[in-house]
Amino acid sequence: MPTVSRENISLLNDKLTVTVNREDYLPSFEKQLKQFAKNANIPGFRKGMVPAGMVRKMHGPAIFADEVLRSIEKGLMDYLREEKLDIFAQPLPSAENSADQLNMNEPGDYSFAFEIGLKPEFKIDLASMKMDRYKIEVTDAMVEEEVDRLKQRLGKMSEPETVTTEDNVLNVVFEESDAAGAVAEGAGKKENSLLVKYFTPTFREKLMGLKKDDHVVLQLTTAFEEKEREWLIKDLGIDASDPAQLDKYFKMTIAKVGLVEKRELNEDFFKEAFPNKEIKTEEEFRNTLKEEIAEQWNKQSTNYLHHELYHKLLEGVQMDFPEQFLKRWMQTGGEQPKTTEQVEEEFPGFRNQLRWTLISDKIVKDNNLDVSPDELKDYMRQQIMGYFGGMSLDGNMSWMESYVDRMMQDEQQLETSYRRLITEKIFQWAESQVNTNEKSISSEEFIKMQDKHNHENHG
Repeated sequence: MPTVSRENISLLNDKLTVTVNREDYLPSFEKQLKQFAKNANIPGFRKGMVPAGMVRKMHGPAIFADEVLRSIEKGLMDYLREEKLDIFAQPLPSAENSADQLNMNEPGDYSFAFEIGLKPEFKIDLASMKMDRYKIEVTDAMVEEEVDRLKQRLGKMSEPETVTTEDNVLNVVFEESDAAGAVAEGAGKKENSLLVKYFTPTFREKLMGLKKDDHVVLQLTTAFEEKEREWLIKDLGIDASDPAQLDKYFKMTIAKVGLVEKRELNEDFFKEAFPNKEIKTEEEFRNTLKEEIAEQWNKQSTNYLHHELYHKLLEGVQMDFPEQFLKRWMQTGGEQPKTTEQVEEEFPGFRNQLRWTLISDKIVKDNNLDVSPDELKDYMRQQIMGYFGGMSLDGNMSWMESYVDRMMQDEQQLETSYRRLITEKIFQWAESQVNTNEKSISSEEFIKMQDKHNHENHG
């Protein structure tokens, strides 16, 4: 049987030399040669009647090489399995290997070398880690803002003749023009829908009393506040980095004036806003809204904590890598060869991916984390319900189970759902290990922290 010698050549990087002798491959070679002769189609000879010498001469060297290399590969795989070596990727054939040494007429001992990269051993210790878990304060102003938003979202649209309030909705058409409103030659038209309150207070006064087909000339820098101006710049295809572009004039024509009649706070409205809840009074409605808002912020707080945990684990867990082996594997082991420059540029990100894969795999293995079929089905049901935006679905729901069963048969859908759920369990476990300190914070402070965190880790 093949023999394997092992030699360490650098950190977590070993060289395995697999040696086979004639007894390891010769019987199989002779068998394959006879089998080939039985099935060979060579002009001038009936199938199965080709002289053995001719088959050996014509096809023997290729069959011989295949059998030797198959014996080498089997010896290598058996060794890795028996030694239980935890390696990265696949072994890399050494540059010193050469098929030229294989000689069908003088079968003997052959050796081929391979390099392997060994996965590192490491510890995950979260018990000493202290982290803040933020509780966002839900204010009366936040509840009032949400009440107003729902009253408008569920309100009824009417079409008054003129603009009278900042709550009017304007369907408008933008055309690039000069200061007098003369449309530029070849200027395209861009339709949009805007609330009057989106404009600056000064500009709103100019809109009062206007009706369908009236127009105004404006510049984005003076007509809109910065927040609204940002998305209009994108929508109108303006280069925000060019100051001259921001000073362009536009003729804005009103195509329609609308007004959302806000709903009254009554039981019909409460039922429409929360179809799955029995809400009778305004107090119950506001309390329900407060709970919903608190839950939304709690999810954001959890996501923030988990994102911080991810970076703490990624940066705090100490582990070594066989970097030179991994770089050689990146160069030659993928579908497309890479240059040295490409590998050097991509390696830091590749190493971080490996770090997280090793960390998450260890957490899953050490803590017996898993996702059951029932959990997958529940998750898919939630996804389906999400498509309906929380609407109440009455009647026969057997169609949903049928749909879930189809989703369970989709390998890609199954893998995506499993990854999502197992990742949640990884972070739930990690959160249970650290010392968390609940800290109250305003929504404004929390948003600033999120922006800073995102900038530091993605900027």
